[in-house]
Amino acid sequence: MKSIFKTWKTSRNLYSEYFENYTLEQLNKIPDGFSNNLIWNIGHIIVAQQALIYKGSNLNGHISDELFGLYKSGTKPTRLTTEIEVKELKALLLSLIEKTEIDFYHGKFNTYNERMTGTGFHLSSLMDAFEFNNYHEGLHLGCMMNIRKFV
Repeated sequence: MKSIFKTWKTSRNLYSEYFENYTLEQLNKIPDGFSNNLIWNIGHIIVAQQALIYKGSNLNGHISDELFGLYKSGTKPTRLTTEIEVKELKALLLSLIEKTEIDFYHGKFNTYNERMTGTGFHLSSLMDAFEFNNYHEGLHLGCMMNIRKFV
């Protein structure tokens, strides 16, 4: 588990650099040929982790239903994200790692609902969900590396 959390922290630190290196306008820009923007990808990986780990374990996560609705799978940006929302996402990006680690090491995750992801990955356990989460975040980081070339 240490390796999974280490990889996740490294990934999230790479995501956090986007807050430091891009303006609000750049975070919100959807380049031609893309269906989303930098900030949507960040919001999406936050929401996806909560869904994969917490909802998959029949637990309430640490994000609002409103946030979940904005960034869940199948959504795309429909409005500009405000500076206040960006600050919330920035705080959640790293704080959710600590909360999830605490919950994991305190034995909060007792069950997992086996399922197939939209991309065809079969998740049969919590460990599968953690591993898939890291893979999923890597995919979206790659998307962001492409988007950043055009903002």
